[in-house]
Amino acid sequence: MRTCGATPGGPDLAGVDLSKQAVIQGVVLRDGTSDSVPNGTPATTGYVRLLDRDGEFVAEVPLNSDGQFRFFAAPGAWTVRALVPGAIGEAKADADYGRAVDLTISL
Repeated sequence: MRTCGATPGGPDLAGVDLSKQAVIQGVVLRDGTSDSVPNGTPATTGYVRLLDRDGEFVAEVPLNSDGQFRFFAAPGAWTVRALVPGAIGEAKADADYGRAVDLTISL
C-alpha cells in the first residue's frame, strides 16, 4: 500500500458552522486502490462537479493543491464527479445539516 500523506477527506473545517451547513468535501487521488484507505497521489489539476439526484449539474469547483474540494449543499442525495486529465471518478453522498460528508475519490 502506498499513501500520499494528504489529509484524508476535505479541507479543515475550522470556522465552518456545521449546525447551519450541509458540507460535502473530500480528496481526489490518482493511482490508488479503493480499500477505504487513502492511497495514491493527490490529483491537483481538475474539477469536481456536484450533481443532483437526477444527475443534473449544480456546481463545480477546482481541486486545490492537495487534491481537495468542498461544496456547501442542501440536504439530500448527491453525486460528486471528479474530472481530471485522463480520468473521471464518482462518488455518492447523502448530505445533512450538522455534519460534513468526507469522500475519497480514487481514480
